[in-house]
Amino acid sequence: MLLCMVTNIERIITNEKMTRASFTLTSGGKQLPLGQYTVIMGIINYTPDSFSDGGVYQSVRHATESALEMIENGAEIIDIGGESTRPGAEPIPESVELKRTIPIIKALRKKSTVWISIDTYKSSIARAALDAGADIINDISGLQFDYTMPQIAAEYNVPVIVMHILGEPRNMQKNPVYSNVVEDIYRYFEERIQSLVENGVAEDKIILDPGIGFGKTVEHNLQLINNLHSFARLNKPLLIGPSRKSFIGKILNVEVDDRVEGTGAAVCISIVRGAHIVRVHDVKAMSRIARLTDALLNN
Repeated sequence: MLLCMVTNIERIITNEKMTRASFTLTSGGKQLPLGQYTVIMGIINYTPDSFSDGGVYQSVRHATESALEMIENGAEIIDIGGESTRPGAEPIPESVELKRTIPIIKALRKKSTVWISIDTYKSSIARAALDAGADIINDISGLQFDYTMPQIAAEYNVPVIVMHILGEPRNMQKNPVYSNVVEDIYRYFEERIQSLVENGVAEDKIILDPGIGFGKTVEHNLQLINNLHSFARLNKPLLIGPSRKSFIGKILNVEVDDRVEGTGAAVCISIVRGAHIVRVHDVKAMSRIARLTDALLNN
């Protein structure tokens, strides 16, 4: 009986183990290998109202110092955003978003060669950020809210993170419904890839993000994380951002500042299921989790 159980466990482990496809991300003269190990993206939300770290950064200097600390702790990409996209959030003027993000990008670029992504769905913000030294566009709308965003990505020839969202931040959590969340988002990615390539975005610049928490129920989020490997057939790098999200709070019955362990579990399974990049707040802890998970998978 015991031998049978051990055999079954070994079979399950063997079946679940998977190898991530390898890619090379390029922007300007930079190269970042994806697939050999998990890349950590650290989050800097310079906003007063983000769901987790809103109001944390009191100045450009503070935000820049925090980004440098993230780099020391293992972040290879710093994602800088100036507008909250939490459920129910309302848009802010472009002038405000510019004032929040561009000074941080400029300050960080002076101190580090780290990869910088701009978290925005507005082409004017993306252009200004790229001119200031950013390397990647991270667009929660999949480059759809602003019809000129694909042109910016093509013009600057930079990587783009194409995220899935159902609706808009202000209404995305009002009864989100899918026929099959994994299949529906797979088809969405197929359409977005085709559209972006037709608009001049290079195939090897596209990164896919299923958008954990963006128009999804707890069950949707769990299904997406557990089936992340399904998107590997699209032959694109996969990014996932479960950090401190509400589904963790609902499952564990904990507040937003007490979700490190839950985030760690989601990050670990996401890596096992094929994530190339994980977008997180708690860089030091998640970097350690990623390193150990990578070691286990690669052994």
